[in-house]
Amino acid sequence: MADHHNADHVHGTMDIRAHEKTFEGFVRMAVWVACIVIGVLIFMGLVNA
Repeated sequence: MADHHNADHVHGTMDIRAHEKTFEGFVRMAVWVACIVIGVLIFMGLVNA
């Protein structure tokens, strides 16, 4: 297996702002989807679907 060790890399110095922004968007979307699904289920229960 190839050795991917990079001697120039210092642990903790990578810029992760894009990763954090993407994860924040994913969490926000997951919360919205969960709320919509719960709302649809409540609506279906109220109209005896």
